[in-house]
Amino acid sequence: SMTLYINLLIWPVMAIGWVFTLLQRGVASSKRILELLKTEPEIFDSKRVDMNIKKVDGGIEAKNLTFSYSRDGAKVLDNVNLKIPAGSTLGIMGKPGSGKSTMVSLFFRLFPVDDGEILIDGHEISRLPLNVLRRSIGYVPQEPFLFSETIRNNIIIGLDEASVSMSEIERIAKLTAIYGEIIDFADKFDTLIGERGVTLSGGQKQRLSIARALIIKPKILILDGAFSSVDASTEQEVLRNVFSEIGGRTMIIISHRVSTVKDCDSIIVLDKGSIRERGSHDSLVSKKGYYSKLYELQKLEEKPV
Repeated sequence: SMTLYINLLIWPVMAIGWVFTLLQRGVASSKRILELLKTEPEIFDSKRVDMNIKKVDGGIEAKNLTFSYSRDGAKVLDNVNLKIPAGSTLGIMGKPGSGKSTMVSLFFRLFPVDDGEILIDGHEISRLPLNVLRRSIGYVPQEPFLFSETIRNNIIIGLDEASVSMSEIERIAKLTAIYGEIIDFADKFDTLIGERGVTLSGGQKQRLSIARALIIKPKILILDGAFSSVDASTEQEVLRNVFSEIGGRTMIIISHRVSTVKDCDSIIVLDKGSIRERGSHDSLVSKKGYYSKLYELQKLEEKPV
């Protein structure tokens, strides 16, 4: 009988240890969550905000824009002057560290502006309600963040599920040339993609993120190195579709490939935080500067051996 009692006690005792382990994990996780919830936002609506501004048309202007990440740090942007008319497309090129990503991050107020100003539709950017500004921008970074959720939920994240039809999700997936790959999965759009999209390739993650940006129908679309892991032919297919879909709205494309930005209305080349070249593809090719040299080099690389 003693043996029977011991056997009856073994599993409850083991369960106590298991529960204690789970409790420790839960406490550690809750601490991290509480720290995040207690974090005060660095960017918020200022006292000068105009709550009457309800929408954005997409015009962007930078005047004498200078920025550094710390007070005593080197200038990442230095006296940038730029005007992007609403509904136009802008290509941005430049060497790594030239300030390309930093500049566009200021357009949706990821950081406060140090010196100079940014105007959105003629309004100083801090006068726009933050939710109106960010709701109007679709941003696709080079390394997109995906959630441990289904493909469908990753595309419509932040939207009311009832407001987005399955046919619209499929249409956007076709525009970004990922539909065929999605339906090859056993669960199709209900496929769980794992933590940070671990089950997807780099190119699939980027195209899924482009689909996420397009489905919100942004007034301003920013593609920041969004094709770096996509092969050239797929990139051109997606670009054609994106240009068609976004027509009449503002688009900014950052890339190291001339082929990605050549069809933009205007192109700028950043170097050490300043605009060194600007113009159309044809005019920049004729100037024999950085853009022209990169164009000739990439043409040689594309030639079949």
